[in-house]
Amino acid sequence: MPHRDVVSATAAIGALTRRGRHRDALAMFSQVLADGVAPNEFTFGTVLRSATALRAPHVGAQLHAFAAKLGLCSNVFVGSALLDHYAKIGAMREAQGALEDTREPNVVSYTALIAGLLKNGMFDEAERLFRRMPERNLISWNAMIGGCSQAGLSEEAVNLFLEMCREGVTPNQSTFPCLFTSVANAGALGVGRSVHASAIKFLGKLDVYVSNSLVSFYARCGSVEDSVLAFKKIKQKNVVSWNALICGYAQNGKGKEALNAYRAMRATGLKPNNVTLLGLLFGCNHAGLVNEGYALFKTAQMEQPGILKPEHYACVVDLLSRAKRFDDAKRFLDELPFEPGIGFWKALIGGCQIHWNRELAESVAKRIHALDPKDTSSYILLSNVYSAAGSWQSVSMVRREIKEKGLKKITGCSWIEVQDKVHVFFNGDCRHQQSDEIYSMLEMCLYTKEDDEHEHSTV
Repeated sequence: MPHRDVVSATAAIGALTRRGRHRDALAMFSQVLADGVAPNEFTFGTVLRSATALRAPHVGAQLHAFAAKLGLCSNVFVGSALLDHYAKIGAMREAQGALEDTREPNVVSYTALIAGLLKNGMFDEAERLFRRMPERNLISWNAMIGGCSQAGLSEEAVNLFLEMCREGVTPNQSTFPCLFTSVANAGALGVGRSVHASAIKFLGKLDVYVSNSLVSFYARCGSVEDSVLAFKKIKQKNVVSWNALICGYAQNGKGKEALNAYRAMRATGLKPNNVTLLGLLFGCNHAGLVNEGYALFKTAQMEQPGILKPEHYACVVDLLSRAKRFDDAKRFLDELPFEPGIGFWKALIGGCQIHWNRELAESVAKRIHALDPKDTSSYILLSNVYSAAGSWQSVSMVRREIKEKGLKKITGCSWIEVQDKVHVFFNGDCRHQQSDEIYSMLEMCLYTKEDDEHEHSTV
């Protein structure tokens, strides 16, 4: 183009950005400057997307400095683009600075910064910014709810939804999937049912995106019947719908049902993807369907090798070792097309724990410790193998090693939902406000007639 102007230059950069040719887009921008064409606010907004995609903070800083030189940082379009760039690469101080430099920042600017703060675990800062927004619309509410959901702040996400409804903001189809994820993470079935009712109230007809998240929610909370019912109500089921059902069955130990759902999915003409296969392998693993799971993997290996990920190979190792087929598991590991990571060896040592294979467990534990000397779970698994084999001296040795290295054991927990409130308990936990009543009731439940007879016989 002999006479390139800013409009044509911006269009050319935008075309490269949309095609994912981000380095070419930046090179084009440099050429535009060399040609003496002064970029405008739309040029900066476009080229910053490429800097973000490349996660190139130094390029973003240079673009920021050049925009400041031209006096464009106060422009809301440039300010929003800078803010979005910094937020997505995790440079939150620079992102907040970009917001302050923007003249009359709009809802999009605030929302981009809030999403970035939440993504980086800065909930308090995100909430403060959210509260001082001059105007909050549905987009900003959804961003806040979605950010809390992704950050694992389930209770905060639900409370924000309730507050949004009280303020008269009507939720849309994008609001509810995040909420279902939050209540599923908390295991709050009762709260989830209320959210389901709200979805029907506000939306009437649920789209496939909301319905898929609903199938997943009920399955993750253990209500398989409701999950199946929600699935059946989806008129145009896609692969995600079937995956939600298959993974739901798998998570609840229903491997045969997961396989039946897979066959029904194939009958509709849909092809499985990597999530489908992972769900099926998980379901076969925990239902003891070794041959079926291995056959599915081999079929995928021949027909759809592109969907195979390291986690699928790890599932096969777990599948074989749980079935006590250690020779097959070791042969499978030797034939892997890549170097196995720590998760593969953990899968193998997990099988050793189930079947008390002390010799193999010791060998695998050495491999894990070489990869990650601070991995506590492998020490615990090895200790459990020794314990099952009655080798108490070895158990003591492993526990002493854990203590000497300062390793911390991740505490397991369980929870129960009572009247829409989730109560979480750890091993030996006395922090619950009703712990005295709980332990008294537990003693009553464990108390037997034999205990009473023993007490009288020793008096």
